[in-house]
Amino acid sequence: MSALAHVPTSAGKPAPPPVRRGRNRLLPYLLLLPGAAWLLVFFALPLVQLASASLYDPAGSLSTGYAMTWAFSNYPDALQAYWPQFSRSFLYSAIALVLALLMGYPLAYAIAQKAGRWKNLLLVAVVAPMFTSFLVRTLAWKTILSDNGALVGLLRDVHLLGPDGRLLATPIAVVLGLTYNFLPFLVLPLYASLERLDPRLLEAASDLYASPLRAFAKVTLPLSMPGLIAGTLLFFIPATGDYINAELLGTPNEYMIGNVIDSAFLVRLDYPQGAALSFLLMAAILAIVFVYLRRAGTEEVL
Repeated sequence: MSALAHVPTSAGKPAPPPVRRGRNRLLPYLLLLPGAAWLLVFFALPLVQLASASLYDPAGSLSTGYAMTWAFSNYPDALQAYWPQFSRSFLYSAIALVLALLMGYPLAYAIAQKAGRWKNLLLVAVVAPMFTSFLVRTLAWKTILSDNGALVGLLRDVHLLGPDGRLLATPIAVVLGLTYNFLPFLVLPLYASLERLDPRLLEAASDLYASPLRAFAKVTLPLSMPGLIAGTLLFFIPATGDYINAELLGTPNEYMIGNVIDSAFLVRLDYPQGAALSFLLMAAILAIVFVYLRRAGTEEVL
């Protein structure tokens, strides 16, 4: 009884206000409305318009107008006409991705685990080129790779290039430009994953007599997979659709599908073909991403 005497009661106190559950449930959706409206107006509606344009009568023009004839033949015709540019886009992007991984993974690991007080400075160095225009950065590479530049002169002196050898206006120049311009998109997600890596896990692997290579394969690489997957996608997707590097560092023999789409819309004014090529590129990238994510997810589970 003495214990019950000390229990506080709610007598004489006002009742708490009722909780407005309906309003609380709607709040997250209200916060999503601006972003959803933006995507609807600037992504979904243009995408529908692009899909519609891809089915226009290819015999039309801007002056005479385009008739909706549901011309699904635009897709196989576009693919048949420009399959070399399609395959070249994926080939150049894949080679550039491999080069970026060979440079970007060690760089991200060094910044995350070994840089110490220099970490912030090195991160700024990684993203500093992005403070300037994409076009300006690519034009800088045009100067670096020019026939009279120091790099080509050095390669000729050590006989890695012939007397008339060149780097500019070759596939090598386009791949180097893609690698340089999109490298930060790979390094930053990798850094974010590797920065959370606990060094004690590597010490434990060493205590269990794991070699450095085995410790990397069993500890570092699996723990960095989220950043690796995100980085490879952020690199590969824009690199595949890029046209600036091939335009400035290559010749028509190195043109990618982005150059063809740019020409279809802005030079030849062939909107049905340009729209069809855009959707074919989008579908191919989505298929590759889907397969890649399925395989990466399976390997991560294993």
